[in-house]
Amino acid sequence: MDNIYIVANWKMNGDNIFNRDLLSLIERNSIVSDSSHMIVCPPMPYLHQVNNQKSSYMMLGAQDISQYDNGAYTGETSGTMLADLNIEYVIIGHSERRELYNEDNSVIKDKFSKAIENNIKPILCIGETIEHRNSGQTFDYIHAQIDAIISNNKLDNLKDLIIAYEPIWAIGTGQTATPEIAEEVHAYIRNILLNTDSNLAANTPILYGGSVNSENAEKLFRMENINGALIGGASLKADEFSKIYNIAGELTNE
Repeated sequence: MDNIYIVANWKMNGDNIFNRDLLSLIERNSIVSDSSHMIVCPPMPYLHQVNNQKSSYMMLGAQDISQYDNGAYTGETSGTMLADLNIEYVIIGHSERRELYNEDNSVIKDKFSKAIENNIKPILCIGETIEHRNSGQTFDYIHAQIDAIISNNKLDNLKDLIIAYEPIWAIGTGQTATPEIAEEVHAYIRNILLNTDSNLAANTPILYGGSVNSENAEKLFRMENINGALIGGASLKADEFSKIYNIAGELTNE
């Protein structure tokens, strides 16, 4: 199995002591693998701390980026600011941003552009609500989310793209799509990319996000088109997160 990406989204959790201890325990419990990539995305105020305390094999990501460069946008963090902190990755379009802060595909498109302009690799989140799934609109909804990015960018802008499929109905609910359900959507996403460019389809990691844990990680990662996970709650538990990362490493070394 090729590269697997394990992304920790701490959301609005943590403090100086908690972050230090969590990073230390993750380092202690993790078996480092060259083909299993760990990306840690703490809250904005702790990016500097995590950057200084993380191990060299851990990569740093932000949870959001502004669609604006600068100005009177209280509370926002621009791409240039993230670049100043040597941020490598940024989560764009997480379902909580879309649902709670009404970020539509147009806003996500602008945020994506700011990440590219500042040489920050985007982790684009897409996914449907339970209403979309129950009404048979899952594929159309996801296609529109991806097309908003692909149709507005040159291929060169997409070379570092990571896509995270996160069914909204499976986030923070304890529910998870079965590996087969997740794989069906991931295969559809891969086909969308293939219709744009074969190299884009072959080289874009597609992660699953939705109540991933050490019990379901292996089955998910064994699916042909699932290349890792975007992890929320379990990323705040060092033992659990390390188990998921180690599972990824074992599979890539088979």
